[in-house]
Amino acid sequence: MAKNQQPIVKRCRALGISPAAMGYTGKTKSLDENKRNPKGQMRRKQSEYARQLNEKQKVKFIYGILEKQFRAYYERASKSSGQTGEVMLSTIERRLDNVVYRLGFAMTRREARQAVSHGHFTVNGKRVNIPSYLVKVGDVIEVAEKSRSSVMFKRLTGEDAPVFTVPTWLEREKNVLKGTVSRLPVREDIDLPIEEHLIVELYSK
Repeated sequence: MAKNQQPIVKRCRALGISPAAMGYTGKTKSLDENKRNPKGQMRRKQSEYARQLNEKQKVKFIYGILEKQFRAYYERASKSSGQTGEVMLSTIERRLDNVVYRLGFAMTRREARQAVSHGHFTVNGKRVNIPSYLVKVGDVIEVAEKSRSSVMFKRLTGEDAPVFTVPTWLEREKNVLKGTVSRLPVREDIDLPIEEHLIVELYSK
């Protein structure tokens, strides 16, 4: 599988997104700082195609999706009722690796993707090791019994367990390694700086 080996912070800066969108909490320079180009504001204005391509790359990078799979999400959304861009983002948001991240079971989506692939989670009691698995309303996502003793998950329980802000479409009690999908996510639930209409325009050409 092809992977982008560029450092996360550097890639974030290139795409114009905050490293926080990737779950990165380290100390970084402002996106406005650019030592190599102190007069960055004088750069040539981006073409419409460049803006559209940048938005697509942004979503692919944030969620860790390759082109073939991303295109499939678009095709599926284009055949559904509703705004294509919003339906596409809502579908991607339902990926199991993203849900694991959103529930606070992993620090980043990359870590969540790896944990799912290694079989650390169950959905409705059945082990699922496919990161792209799409959750549904009522699904219960839980850390597998055999995985609960690992350092990765032990830190999520007890008095010193970190507190996470869980999206309103998901439910999770503190110190409980289990979450529930209470409803499907809508565009307002996705707190990312994405102009999805540009992606639709790109694929519509």
